[in-house]
Amino acid sequence: MSDIKIGTKIPSLNLPPISRVTLALYAGASGDHNPIHIDSDFAKKAGMPDVFAHGMLSMAYLGRMLTDWKPQSQLRKFSNRFASMTQLQDVITCSGKVVEIFEEKGERRARLEIVAAKRDGTQTLVGEAIIAL
Repeated sequence: MSDIKIGTKIPSLNLPPISRVTLALYAGASGDHNPIHIDSDFAKKAGMPDVFAHGMLSMAYLGRMLTDWKPQSQLRKFSNRFASMTQLQDVITCSGKVVEIFEEKGERRARLEIVAAKRDGTQTLVGEAIIAL
């Protein structure tokens, strides 16, 4: 029997500061070359202080946190909403906790609240995941 219960915290994922290199590498890997994320002049003309991270980069970090904890084959659902922008040099930590244990389709599952947040506590993504136990 699993020792996972309501309130169980999953291991956090602590990331290095967001850099231009991180954004360039993500743009190349994802195919998302939107200039707002990689061209400072473009971002400033759009009224931003500088380039900022792709929202899906933070979602990828949340996914990495989940699959570092449990194999991808146990992931049943993963969703989030974007809450605020991730700027250059922001340090992001992903965390989550079990909020419900239930059975569905003959399988014991856990519902998790998951979040990506800046060092100052500002949440950039808020979501949930369902994991088979």
